[in-house]
Amino acid sequence: MDEGAPLGVATTRSMERVAAAVGLLREAPIEFEPVADVPLGGVLCALPALLGFGLLRHTRENFTLPPGFYPIETIFLVVAFLALARIRSLEALRYQAPGEWGKLLGLDRVPEVKTLREKLGILCADPERARAWSSTLARDWMEATPESAGTLYIDGHVWVYHGALTRLPRRYVSRERLCLRGTTDYWVNAMDGQPFFVVTRPVDDGLLSVLKEEIVPRLQTEVPGQAGAEELAADPLQHRFTIVFDREGYSPKFFAAMREKRIAVLTYHKFPGADWGLEEFSARTVRLVNAEEVTLQLAERGVRLSNGLWVREVRHRDARGHQSAILSTDYRSDLTRVAAAMFARWCQENFFKYMQQHYAIDRLVEYGIEPIPDSTRVVNPAWRSLDSQVRSQQSMLIREQARFGALQLPVEATAQETAAYETKKGQLLQSTESRQLKLAELKAQRKNAPKHVLLKDLPQEDRFTRLAAARKHLVDTIKLVAYRAETALVAIARESLSRQDDARALVRQLLASSVDLQPDLDAKTLNVRLHRLSTATHDAVLVHLCEELTATETLFPGSDLRLVFSPLGPV
Repeated sequence: MDEGAPLGVATTRSMERVAAAVGLLREAPIEFEPVADVPLGGVLCALPALLGFGLLRHTRENFTLPPGFYPIETIFLVVAFLALARIRSLEALRYQAPGEWGKLLGLDRVPEVKTLREKLGILCADPERARAWSSTLARDWMEATPESAGTLYIDGHVWVYHGALTRLPRRYVSRERLCLRGTTDYWVNAMDGQPFFVVTRPVDDGLLSVLKEEIVPRLQTEVPGQAGAEELAADPLQHRFTIVFDREGYSPKFFAAMREKRIAVLTYHKFPGADWGLEEFSARTVRLVNAEEVTLQLAERGVRLSNGLWVREVRHRDARGHQSAILSTDYRSDLTRVAAAMFARWCQENFFKYMQQHYAIDRLVEYGIEPIPDSTRVVNPAWRSLDSQVRSQQSMLIREQARFGALQLPVEATAQETAAYETKKGQLLQSTESRQLKLAELKAQRKNAPKHVLLKDLPQEDRFTRLAAARKHLVDTIKLVAYRAETALVAIARESLSRQDDARALVRQLLASSVDLQPDLDAKTLNVRLHRLSTATHDAVLVHLCEELTATETLFPGSDLRLVFSPLGPV
């Protein structure tokens, strides 16, 4: 066991740790040593992009830590590196070699899980600081790519909770096709799937509510390049930006309110009606978000909604003859652009799937609960129960009506068959009529029951608290930066990769690879020598990546060492 064993496994800087413990050292200096074959060292390749996307840009402005061995930058780097290395939870750090991770950080070892949790707790003691930090990053990302902030995609993702700390309200989880207890995160992404920010709703009134109360007001202040008052007054068709969402947000009243704010909406028609005639469709070339050009059958009409608002309805007819109806209050863009913008929603769906699988966005980060203000409006459990019964009765009624319609008497039926037919028909008719009466009764009860009540008005057995979310919000924001950094590496890899779809898998392989570290204090460089990849083709891409990453001239945080990347051995 090494000399630092009394202070923990792999601790070799014992005097500095003792000095930090007694308040004589504010934070440990970053010092690298020559080492070989450090596992998962490929995560250092993401460091230039992590810093470029602002992982450490505003940390000292928004957060503080008391004097201790680990610098505040190290805590953020650890969480980001763990995410990139596909270590799915903070607890999983217990099963990693602490000294090997320390070598990648310029320290003797990585923080213990207990220490890491304590540091995150201090950083999130004031939840508003984490929210302010994520808001600043989102504003930076939008300003850096104002063209991508012009069309924003909003969708909810439920992370299911199976624990016993609190009985969260149930909500429908489409991927499970069940109503489960959980919390809804509403994500705001660019057209290509790149994330901007996330809003957590422990008490969820639905997409429309979060759009009106939180997301749209925030976008009005943060989206760059919006048309000014004079420009809007001079051009009645001009809008500030476009928001895209699914059928859950369908509301003519909301569309009109956004029209007043000069914000364009784009969504699917919830009540499209009959199919349009084939003569209305024509072949149009549509350029998708991935730059691929496809030929689609498109048609367009002006449609007046129930509140009198005129909108554009664009329809796409696929090879099977199915028609998808899209509504838009963007009155200026070509219909091919409207169609491309709507179909780009799959990028956000793919983002959710990827973040679940690779970044564990559904994992709890802290174990605890927080009270919810008594004035919070929640869905009335009595209304929810009646609504569930109405849906169940409607489903059974539809099945019985289908069976009633499908029951036919043979042309040359015998007397016995005729009697059986009449008996069966009568039973189904009686059951259908009884079901209709029951359904009408349940609908009347549901109509008389308030859909929303204040939390304080709920019976004690129906009250609930919310899961503590400050640390999860901070960790999720770091994961957003990590995902953006990974995507930046993917873009570089695609520049010299013939099979474009292989780029993300190649980058994952790179991040999981081992490295040799060679600091040169005279030249003030930290040479990161990457182990070879699986094929010669991928090694050629590795050379290109190393050249591009070295050209950034990135300094390792807390040091004056410039990162120099190179493959290990001849390529």
